[in-house]
Amino acid sequence: MSKLPQVTAVFWIMKIAATTLGETAGDLLAQTMQVGYLASSAILIGLFLASLVTQLAVKTFHPVLYWTVILSTSTAGTTMSDFMNRSAGLGYATGALVLIAALATVFAVWKASGHSFAVQKIDSLSGELLYWTAILFSNTLGTSLGDFLADDSGLGFGGTALVISGVLLLVVTAMKTTRVSQTLLFWVAFVLTRPLGASAGDFVSKPVDAGGLGYGTTGASALLGAVLVALIVYTTWQQRQARAVEYAA
Repeated sequence: MSKLPQVTAVFWIMKIAATTLGETAGDLLAQTMQVGYLASSAILIGLFLASLVTQLAVKTFHPVLYWTVILSTSTAGTTMSDFMNRSAGLGYATGALVLIAALATVFAVWKASGHSFAVQKIDSLSGELLYWTAILFSNTLGTSLGDFLADDSGLGFGGTALVISGVLLLVVTAMKTTRVSQTLLFWVAFVLTRPLGASAGDFVSKPVDAGGLGYGTTGASALLGAVLVALIVYTTWQQRQARAVEYAA
């Protein structure tokens, strides 16, 4: 039995909300609270591992647990990316290239393992480990890519969000109108929603004179957290309704 959610429109909305919250929450810990990128990465990776172990141990899909792991990969990815690009001095472009290579390696190992790339067919421990490893690297890559587009390319936060939204629209169109592998398009979309979340998070939290809306990391995290909690409550209710229908039948 798959422990992963159905890929619907609500799934993508929640993915964007979670990755955007991951950006602002990671910055809240590392910058606003002045914990630092290295220490923040260690803390958030620890939270990721704790939630992942719990996710791997359960036998059925639990919306709260699943989205907790997604959120933890987003926050850990933010601080890991910032540590690589800023503290370690790689820069956004080099950091993104390193992470692209790392993610490609994960997919190469995944293909060699014989496990299906189709997320609804992942039903083994090793397959789920590959899935979550790919998600961690894709979210870290998304942070670097989003920062590169927003800062180094000159697009700014809003411009980056618009460009990536346009690319995602093309991906959705391809899903509906072409025979391109749905699994391939899923992972392209999954990777791209992270830089969309990164740029959107920065757009909401950064000061107005820096091109943002000025809500700060605290205000933006609180707002996005409320949105994500509401969506989790909604999907949990949907799941219970579906089970009630099954039992009644």
